[in-house]
Amino acid sequence: MAKCIVGWKLLHDFMVDAFNGVGVPREDCETVVDVILESDRRGIESHGCNRFKPIYIDRIEAGIQNPVTNFEIVKETETTAVVDGHDGMGQVIGHRAMQMAIDKAKKYGMGMVAVRNSCHYGIAGYYATMATKAGCIGITGTNARPSVAPTFGVEGMFGTNPLTIGIPTDEDFDFIIDCATSITQNGKIEYYARIDEPVHPGTIIDIDGNPVSGDAGVALKKIRQGTAALTTLGGIGEALGGYKGYGYAMVVELLSSVLQDGNYGKALNGKDENGKLVPYHLGHFFIAIDTDHFLGQELTRKKAGEIIRSVRNSKKAPGQERIYSANEKEWEVWLSRKDSGVPINDSVQAEMIKVRDQLGLTQYKFPFED
Repeated sequence: MAKCIVGWKLLHDFMVDAFNGVGVPREDCETVVDVILESDRRGIESHGCNRFKPIYIDRIEAGIQNPVTNFEIVKETETTAVVDGHDGMGQVIGHRAMQMAIDKAKKYGMGMVAVRNSCHYGIAGYYATMATKAGCIGITGTNARPSVAPTFGVEGMFGTNPLTIGIPTDEDFDFIIDCATSITQNGKIEYYARIDEPVHPGTIIDIDGNPVSGDAGVALKKIRQGTAALTTLGGIGEALGGYKGYGYAMVVELLSSVLQDGNYGKALNGKDENGKLVPYHLGHFFIAIDTDHFLGQELTRKKAGEIIRSVRNSKKAPGQERIYSANEKEWEVWLSRKDSGVPINDSVQAEMIKVRDQLGLTQYKFPFED
């Protein structure tokens, strides 16, 4: 599948105007687009421009996501808050909630905000990075539509549920571990379908308990139909520790639901009993811990840097030149792309052109049109 590089400014300006064209306030458009493009900046293409139309524009136009975000504080204390996002823009809700947690942490040492009735909020690492830039340890997670089977199960009962943690360091990049508690996530399967890459062995199980292989597009349809499910970290069964991924997935499911009285499991399906599309009503949580309330940001960053460098400098396996720490590869991708743009395949560009033409944004011209 053909790809070309599309510049940051073109993508930024186009998506801001497009989201504004479907009713998102311009200030909120900037936040939404920043989260989307940050994913591509880090090389996480499964959550970047690939999701612009099918996950965000289409859901707004289908009436299952509100373009104008009503960020309602249901309950608040000095260090905590419960927020109802009323199915608004997940990135806007996430940004405001994490900033709220950071502000509380800066004043009281720690802050936590639990969110209900939100929508897909993009890469969780964006919010953890907000915290580390402020000198805080940041923790966030979100539930998602049910597509992952529990250990010894074959039915999708919970989402890919990332458990994401950021710790400030003295290096050019902070330590950010941002990954699903399943072996892979829906976005990766969607991306594989776009680029004609087959399903990776052991990542999906069918309703009869057999591993799914072959065409990613077919596998994705099976997951949507409930006849297949993603597997947790560790894979099928317990032999390689699948129960560990299952356990951590449930931690995220619980923290995304129990503190805010939010939806969970099959209630996040995006459809009612008649198959009609409905809002997803996702839950998130955001935690910030201010390092200055311990022994200080400078010492925290120095010590964290020492620890990760000691690990990276340990003995390498035969044939391996480097040991990486979390967020190192993403930082290197960011450096390589910062002056160029995003590699976009022709199917994603076709989606953007379709949105452009529908909204009359004729001032934008994409590379494949030359």
